[in-house]
Parts: sequence; C-alpha cells; structure tokens
Amino acid sequence: MPRLSVRVERFPIAGSFVISRGAKTEASVVVATLEADGLRGRGECVPYGRYGESVESVLAAIESVRPALEAGAGRIDLQSLMPRGAARNALDCAFWDLEAKRRKVRVYALAGLPPPVAVVTAFTISLGAPEVMAAAAKAACDRSLLKLKLGGVGDAQRLAAVRAAAPGARLIADANEAWSADNLAANLEACARYGVVLIEQPLPAGEDAILAKIAHLVPICADESCQDRADLAGLRDRYDAVNVKLDKAGGLTEALALVAEAQRHELEIIIGSMVGTSLGVAPALLLAGKAKFVDLDGPLLLVRDRSDGLLYEGSLVHPPAPAFWG
Repeated sequence: MPRLSVRVERFPIAGSFVISRGAKTEASVVVATLEADGLRGRGECVPYGRYGESVESVLAAIESVRPALEAGAGRIDLQSLMPRGAARNALDCAFWDLEAKRRKVRVYALAGLPPPVAVVTAFTISLGAPEVMAAAAKAACDRSLLKLKLGGVGDAQRLAAVRAAAPGARLIADANEAWSADNLAANLEACARYGVVLIEQPLPAGEDAILAKIAHLVPICADESCQDRADLAGLRDRYDAVNVKLDKAGGLTEALALVAEAQRHELEIIIGSMVGTSLGVAPALLLAGKAKFVDLDGPLLLVRDRSDGLLYEGSLVHPPAPAFWG
C-alpha cells in the first residue's frame, strides 16, 4: 500500500493578492505525497476560507482517511470517502501521479486526454484604486489576457483606467461575488463598453437568479456558484460558462467529469486555480485543451515558485515534465 505523508508549505506572494473579500501576502499550500515501490506521487491543494477550509481542517480531513488508504483504498474510493474540496484534491492528484509513474505512462493518457500543449494564461491584476490597477496593467501590457479583480462600487472607473493603460489586452472581469442587483446593469454596461470578454461571478452564489432574466451583454461565468457537478443544475439559464478549479471540485477525477457534464449543458469552460505553486497548476493544465480561457497564473504571482516547476515564458505556460508531475 502507498505510504502517505503530508506537509504544509508557504510561499510569499509578490506584493499582495487583493480581491473583494480581502487581501493576502502568502500562499499556504498542503502537499500530500504517496510513496510505493520506490516511486512518489504528489498533489498540492490550497485551503480556501470561502468554502470553510483552513490549513488545519485540510490536514485533519486528509488524516481522517489515512486508515482507509492504509487498508487499500484508492483514487476511486476517495470520491465517496471524502467530500469535494481541497483535501481530496491533494490526494486525488497524488494518486494520479503515482499511478502514472507505476504504469510508466503520462496522466493525460490514463485520463484519455490528448497530450497537453503550451497555452496562454490570464494574468491577474489585483483589486485597487483605478490608478493603481492602471499602473499594474501598464506594467503587464505585454500580456495578451488580463484578469481584473473588481469590487462593485467604482468598477466602471477601474475598467476605464485599465483599458486606457492596456488598450490591446483582452480583459476578464472577476467580481468575486461583489456586485449587487442595484449595480449589476451599470457594471455590465461598463464591461461591454470597455471590451471585457468575460465576467466571472458578478453576484453572490445563491443570489444570482436575476442573471436568468437580464441580457448578457458580456458572457458570464460561474465560479463560486459551481464547485462540482452537483451545482450544475439550474446554472444553464444563468451562466454562459463555468470556471473549473481542482481545489473546488476535489481533484482531477471530478474535474474531468465536471468538464464533460458542463459541455453537455453547452457551457463554456474556464480552467482556473487558486494562488499556489506549479504543483497545483500542473494537473489543471491537462484540461486546458477543453477550455475557452485558461487562468493558471498562480506561480507568476509568487516571489518564487518551486525550483523544478513549470516553465512560463511570459504568459505562455508549458506542460509539466514527467519527473515533476504526471
């Protein structure tokens, strides 16, 4: 049986990462490692307070299934042993990595996916005053896709400032549930006016029914409103796309199923991640070929990534080497 070890690692963020719910200056990740027959499989997750998670709760959740793993439970068993979320993601990805190394094939082949290729990722501009966001966008104007963190009040001014600073960039607007029914129409109009190509989660999850009744001047993507397949029912008339994140879904196994089900509902796919290292991003890259947009810039936001991590050339991110993951 694989031997399980778990550790917490912390990576400073370059400056700060600011969204409508707050700011952070450090990425705290949990890494699960499964070792067997001289081989090692790893998975990384980012505990996220929005979903009631903490580093401590994720560690406890992983420890809770240690007896089952030691008794022979595997990746498929995890889907019923653990709920969706970060803890299951770390173990799920570790199982995929170990299985690939045991069978001497790549994870994409095990999952029935085509070989991954280098893709362009969005680059995040944190929430701030219009002039601060404009300066950040100008500094990143060589990147073709920028993701703007918005906050509700004053977003039209933020959009105008960023568009002036980066006239050639495609823009994604991410409100992280910060808009309300009162400012929704005005903010949608501002997004259309300044050429935004996608709006993520404008309204709080559970308070988004109005999205089925208004014109979508810009395509709207569910993020917090969709963690896994169980949330898809009822989203089709409210959203045009879903943001698939392994930490929300609980691993690559569920993310694969979520992508397939979302496509059956004729929803576009965005592949995203929390702010973490290349080890957390690598499994998500396997799904990039199914996505309209890729948002996997977490390692770019850190002071330092893992020394053997993914290769980023500007906003172009390359698939992982076999020795690193998968």
